[in-house]
Amino acid sequence: MNGYWYGPYSYASYEPHVPVPQDQYEERMQTVLKLIQEAIEDERHVELFYEYLISVAPTEQEKQVITSIRDDERKHRSLFRQVYTQLTGQRPSISGQEEPFQKPASYLEGIEKALMGELKAFEKYRVIYKYIPVQFRDPVFEIMTDEMKHASYYNWLYAKNK
Repeated sequence: MNGYWYGPYSYASYEPHVPVPQDQYEERMQTVLKLIQEAIEDERHVELFYEYLISVAPTEQEKQVITSIRDDERKHRSLFRQVYTQLTGQRPSISGQEEPFQKPASYLEGIEKALMGELKAFEKYRVIYKYIPVQFRDPVFEIMTDEMKHASYYNWLYAKNK
């Protein structure tokens, strides 16, 4: 180490952050852009899935909780689109190969699927956060913390309905 400290500690290694060589930077940016593209498509898919959960939720309170989560997913899609556009100068393309909606066997199964989806999304967004240039981390952090909040809500809904 050259004695200089370049910024925040890395969550992966807890060592001081050091500049990334250009070839690694480009590879990481390709990973970030691919994952953001996937996230935009995933957020749209879960929004549709949550619409279904709202329609079958047994109480008004549960409908309100899932509605707030669905609204956050819309916000996430918008934030990811903005970040992608700022990083590339282009609007993200949509593949049009959306996964077809599959109705869960029950409301409880849907809640379980939603909970697992939120946790998987957090894992993907953590990679984006790790590799994205620091000036774009705030919106990604907001999305990540929302996903953890959503997982907590779905955990509560699952326990309430079990």
